[in-house]
Parts: sequence; structure tokens; C-alpha cells
Amino acid sequence: MQAASRESYRVAAEHLATYARGAQPDAVAATADELLAVAGLLRREPRLRRALSEPARAGSDRAGLLGDMLRGKIGADALDLLSTLVSGRWSAPSELLDGAERLGVEALLASADAAGDLGEVEDELFRFGQVVANEPGLAVALGDPMAPVEQRAVLTRDLLAGKARPVTVRLVEVALSGFGGRSFTGALTRLVELVAERRDRQVAYVTVAAPLTEDEEQRLGARLAAIYGREVSVKQTVDPEILGGASVRVGSDLYDGTVLRRLNETRNALAKR
Repeated sequence: MQAASRESYRVAAEHLATYARGAQPDAVAATADELLAVAGLLRREPRLRRALSEPARAGSDRAGLLGDMLRGKIGADALDLLSTLVSGRWSAPSELLDGAERLGVEALLASADAAGDLGEVEDELFRFGQVVANEPGLAVALGDPMAPVEQRAVLTRDLLAGKARPVTVRLVEVALSGFGGRSFTGALTRLVELVAERRDRQVAYVTVAAPLTEDEEQRLGARLAAIYGREVSVKQTVDPEILGGASVRVGSDLYDGTVLRRLNETRNALAKR
């Protein structure tokens, strides 16, 4: 987002934080569903996006237009939050859509936080991403942008029934919609990171040839926390093809200490002789 849009989102996000502190988790989750439903409407209706982000129109007029359309169709809390959102200045209609989606996601995370479920939601999202990555047919089915979102959502609800919290299931559905213009797998990864951010943690993606023991994972997490100055959530992927060692990615930083990398470097060096 550009600066004006970031500031408009910040104001709405602060309003959400104030609201969530005084509400029950189920009520916040219901508000989140309404925010995401309106984000879906904005995605389908480009003319509405433009009207609600038109810089020549006063913020109060844009909020009034939104209220005329949605009053009585969504709850008062959701309408209040969305009115705050559209009252701000938006650099582009697409950034208003991004702001509405992000606000809905943050409301879901606030409900999970209030219920004490954030850590579990983070793990469930990551594990589901691993399941999808290891099943090419499933990855194709869920990542197909030509297939209706609801059809793919039914499949994910069946897969996650009894295995994940409702907030996790809802976040997977957000990923299916292409959260932030990303692919399904890219959206899942971003959602994992947003959950970690809310827990004031950094995510470390670790690829190993064999699973780390709990003690090894804790020691690696502590070492990375010392480097980055905050707690780290270690997310393991097992890939026997790397032969040994580990690859660790934190943000844009990559530490590749795999045996496969060293073999490739040796092979390349010999080929140049």
C-alpha cells in the first residue's frame, strides 16, 4: 500500500482493536465474516470500489454511500468499522479492497486471540499447507482460479472437518479467494505469517532431511530468536532429497547448509576446471 492507504488502514485497524477488546470472541468472528463478505462484494464490483475510494468525494460522503447500501444487511459493528475504512484516503481502489480483506482477517485473528487459540491456528494453517504441498492433485484442485471458490471451499471444509478450529477453516477459505492477489499457497503462507506477527513472532521455514527432535527445534528457535531479537516460530518441512543439513529461511534471509547445496557447489567447481 502507498502511504495514504497505509494510514487509512492503520486508523481502521486501531478502531478494530478497540472494538475487539470489549467483545466476545464469537461476536468478533461474526463481525469478521461480515467484513470479509463486504470485501468479496468489493472484489466483484469494481465500480463500487472506485466509488468508495474516489478522492474527489468527501470521506463522510463515501461512508454515507456505504451505509445506504449496507445498513440493515450487516451488523452495526461491521458497518462502523467499514465506515471508518472507507472514510480514509485510498491511493487506488485495489488498495481499498486489500484494506477490507486485511481488516476481515485481522478481525478473525482477534477472535482467535481472545479465545486463546492463536498458536493452534498458526500450526493448523501451516500443517494444512504442508498437506496440500505434498499432494499435487489436491494442490491443483485447490489452486485452480477457474474453479468456483465455494466449490473449492466445500472440499477444504470436508478435509478439515474435526481437525481444525473454525477460524482456521475460515482463513483457508480466505486463501482460496486469493488473499491480497496471491496464489492459494502464497496466501496460506502470508496468513501463517500474519498469525505469527500478531503473536509478536518471526516465522522460520526450516527444510531438513529428517524431522528435528523437539529439543533440536527449541534450540534452533532460541538461536534464531537471539539473532532476530524476537521469538521465532519454527516451521519444519522434511525433504529427504537435501540428504542432510538444513535450509532456514526467515523473511528474505536464507541460510542454506544442506548437503545437497554443498554437493552442487563441488560439482560446479569441478566442472569449471
